Amino acid sequence: MEYRTEKDSLGEVRVPAGKLWGAQTERSLENFPIGEEKMPREIIAALALIKKVCACVNLSLGVLDEERKTLICRVCDSILAGNFEGEFPLSVWQTGSGTQTNMNLNEVIANSGNRLAGKPLLHPNDHVNRSQSSNDTFPTALHLAFATVIRKKLEPALQGMIAELGRLEAENRDVITMGRTHLQDAVPLSFAQEIGSWKAMVERSLDAIRSSSDGLLDLALGGTAVGTGLNAPKGFGEAVAKELAKETGMPFRSAKNKFRALAARDDVAFAHGALKTLAADLLKIANDIRWLASGPRCGLGEITLPANEPGSSIMPGKVNPTQCEALSMVALQVMGNDAAVGFAASQGNFQLNVYLPLLAYNCLQSANLLADAVASFTARCLAGLKPNRRKMEENLNRSLMLVTALSPKIGYDKAAEIAKTAHQNGTSLREEALKSGELTAEEFDELTDPRKMI
Repeated sequence: MEYRTEKDSLGEVRVPAGKLWGAQTERSLENFPIGEEKMPREIIAALALIKKVCACVNLSLGVLDEERKTLICRVCDSILAGNFEGEFPLSVWQTGSGTQTNMNLNEVIANSGNRLAGKPLLHPNDHVNRSQSSNDTFPTALHLAFATVIRKKLEPALQGMIAELGRLEAENRDVITMGRTHLQDAVPLSFAQEIGSWKAMVERSLDAIRSSSDGLLDLALGGTAVGTGLNAPKGFGEAVAKELAKETGMPFRSAKNKFRALAARDDVAFAHGALKTLAADLLKIANDIRWLASGPRCGLGEITLPANEPGSSIMPGKVNPTQCEALSMVALQVMGNDAAVGFAASQGNFQLNVYLPLLAYNCLQSANLLADAVASFTARCLAGLKPNRRKMEENLNRSLMLVTALSPKIGYDKAAEIAKTAHQNGTSLREEALKSGELTAEEFDELTDPRKMI
């Protein structure tokens, strides 16, 4: 392999000749050979957009010339278009400020721009990183990337799930099924009411995500190294936030207190907490559905799920609730991520939190996994979910808990005795109720009509 020599403040470094990165990126590759987790592509894109917008604002504020601004914007647009594959190779497990990833972008943009210009016009620090510090660009990239994935990927997926659950709810209003509490028979409800509870859970989680992610719209840019804004022109942070809002169509704003914006990651922890709440709801829904679909003959068997693939390598004809299982695993991953996010957010020291790459990795993984899993579950499970009306009616008619409707007429104790006797004798409630002499056949039929109980 051929190499070229690059320099930074520590001296000379050999860099592969075909790569656009510079000395600091190469040092990071050498010093952090840890794991296989690379910086998320959303962070790279967010930083490229930040560099582009900063160049434009620097020009408007008189601290960067037109030629350099144009070169920076041209390269950033190319990065945003998906080019420069393989030029952003750094591990998540690097400096906690994300400095090396910030410099990776600065170096690639500078070297690429210089090649386009045919002369050394751009310096990674003096021009591409002008008016910035890693300490304000990386938190800004984290907020920008996390908020964007939530708004443009996760929220639409949840809206799709809500719509599908709404369709199922409307189609099953006439279906009566057994309620269950403590995994035991309870009183009847409509299947639409059960589905409606799932829909309301997702709707509530979506509301929580929207409200909790508002803090992500506050951006740290303009704070530079510690929050004072040293080396940034007056109004820089506000101007950058305004331009980022235009570029993204999202109402980003400059954080009022830049010291908090660098030192605290409470907005990120709060937003991720709403993702954990969603994960808890999704796990509950997935478990309900796979319980109801259990069987098909030796379980509840009250619903059928799409047969998307063979379920067993040894048992022919077996079909498993695989979408429920995938959604459940994603939910648990998000819950685990939330523990790491909470710990990381608590560990800011003085003027900077230095767990930023971990926060970026976990938050973006959670948001992307939830969005993908919700979309898959909606299309490949909910869309094909069908009630087994015969089985629901059979279970309903066999239930002892219809006796609950007799309590106002004959009292709790007598109703309990009828249910107990029917269970012990393997007889029906109706048979034992009539034997008791407490009710006539007409009274029993009137009181235990499931449609009147829901």
